[in-house]
Amino acid sequence: MSKLPFELLLALRYLRPKRTFVSIITLISIVGVALGVAVLMIVISVMSGFDHDLREKILGFNAHLKIFAQGKPLENYSSVLNLVASNKNVRGIAPFVLGQVLVVTQPAEGQPKLTGAPWVRGVDVDRESFVSVLPQSLIAGKFDLSGRGIVIGSQFAGNLNLSVGDRISVYSPADLAKMEKRQGKADAEAVLPDDYEVRGIFDVGYFEYNANIVVTSLENAQELYNLDDNVHGLMVMLRDPYQAPQVRRELAVALGSNYTMSIWTEENSGILNALLVEKNVMFYLLFFIVLVAALCILSAQITFVVQKTREIGMLKALGATNLQISGVFLGQSAIIGVLGVISGYGIGMLAITYRNEFLHFMNRMTGFELFPASIYGFGDLPALIDPRDIAIICGLSFVICIFGGVLPAIRAGRLKPVEALRYE
Repeated sequence: MSKLPFELLLALRYLRPKRTFVSIITLISIVGVALGVAVLMIVISVMSGFDHDLREKILGFNAHLKIFAQGKPLENYSSVLNLVASNKNVRGIAPFVLGQVLVVTQPAEGQPKLTGAPWVRGVDVDRESFVSVLPQSLIAGKFDLSGRGIVIGSQFAGNLNLSVGDRISVYSPADLAKMEKRQGKADAEAVLPDDYEVRGIFDVGYFEYNANIVVTSLENAQELYNLDDNVHGLMVMLRDPYQAPQVRRELAVALGSNYTMSIWTEENSGILNALLVEKNVMFYLLFFIVLVAALCILSAQITFVVQKTREIGMLKALGATNLQISGVFLGQSAIIGVLGVISGYGIGMLAITYRNEFLHFMNRMTGFELFPASIYGFGDLPALIDPRDIAIICGLSFVICIFGGVLPAIRAGRLKPVEALRYE
């Protein structure tokens, strides 16, 4: 004798594959639930991966907090640096100069290439490793900014066909202003740019930084922007980046009102908020796949109740309660839900694990890049499996499957034996 309740035994017996319309709808319901769960898992995991990796790239290359003097360059930055460094939440701090320049290549053969408005970042070589991953992210050359040394992003190097050892000319905004002022004058003199040697190529894993940032020493950048011994600001790395608002309030009290501070969540709020909104919208939209599967379950159960009216009448005549009869059909919905959720979980985990292999295969088959780094910022498709998200997806899918069978189950439980057997 089986130890399973008879309601579950009957549910399993009625779900055995048969060549009937109800069996086909049941199979479609299981497939629908599986696809809904799998697609939701894949999309939500990819969106979570985007958010996680983007934060990692931003926090690895940019500061958690930046300090500026109001309306002017930061003077006597050493005293400010020491005061900020005394805060217990500060892990590292370094001065920086940041601005846009004009770059012209100096190829050995062919025409020089020009690119406008890359950002030059002047860094303190001794302190940079405490505030960014840049020194550890070189894929060619070395982090040597002595003299007229410069390191460039991998995408920037690819766009201009540059390699380690090549030379480039850098025009500062002041140089361009002089050229414009002297243009057309009889005594106009040529404004010569500063020449730099490419000493290294970095890849920090984010297209935007690799394509638009060039890095030189703090002294060179100060000369480009005529800053003397001043800087544009200080980059501060915290022990916990999510404590940035609190640390800003503490530093505002210590530094006074002559300084302004920005934190990483504000500087990148647009893209981070957009990812959060997209993740939520995709969740709600794709959950309709599971709702469609629940409607299939409802349709199958209604048809099944009609087909099994005689059996229901006999069970009621033999003493089965309304709750037991309803349990048979709710059990069927639960079994369909369990099979669909388990299948969907397996398909989803498999797809997430081999997502990049499938992406590269599709790139080769279609002949074009389905996930361009220039648009999305990443070379590979990121993913993060959050147990909480997976639990919500699987749990809600199962609950919806149960609800799909509630109305037919209630209808079956309320059938009276006389009415069920009247025409038999």
